Amino acid sequence: MNTITAVSATAPNATAPNAVLRVPPAAPATAAAYFGASLAFHADVSDVAAALAADGDPGFVVLDSRSTESWDQGHVPGAVHLPTALIPEQAEALLDKSVPVVTYCWGPGCNGATRAALALAELGFQVKEMLGGFEYWAREGFAYETWEGQDRREPDPLTAPLDGDCGC
Repeated sequence: MNTITAVSATAPNATAPNAVLRVPPAAPATAAAYFGASLAFHADVSDVAAALAADGDPGFVVLDSRSTESWDQGHVPGAVHLPTALIPEQAEALLDKSVPVVTYCWGPGCNGATRAALALAELGFQVKEMLGGFEYWAREGFAYETWEGQDRREPDPLTAPLDGDCGC
C-alpha cells in the first residue's frame, strides 16, 4: 500500500471532538514515510542560505525559474537564471546532472518552482524545491541581488526569529 492510499484510507470520524480529529492522524509509519519523502523534495530558505554562506561548495546549485523582469527585481546571489519555459532547451547546457538543483520562484502562492522542478526531473536532474521562494528569502532578511546591485531587508519577525535561530 503506498503512502497516499494509506492516508486516504483512514476513515473520517463524524463523532470526533473537533474538525482537526475528524480525519484521524495517519499511522506513525505512514506519517514517517510521508514526512521523510517531503524532505527529499523540499528545502527550507534558511537551510539554503546557511549552506550557501558556509565555506566551500554547498553541493547544489540554486535555480531561479522566474522571468527576466522578476530576476532583475531581486534574486538569490549566485543563483542560475533559467525561466521554466526555457528549461527543456537550455538546462543541459547550463547545469550538471551530477549536481542537485534547488529551484525557486516568487513565493508560496506560486507553483513556478514546482513546474521547474518537474521539468528538470523529467530531464534527469536531481531536484528540490525551495519552500517560500524569493519572497521568504527577502522576508527572512537574506541579502539578494537586483539589477541595481545588492540589497537586504530587515527580517520580518513573523517569518524569521530576530535572534537568528528558529530552533528547527
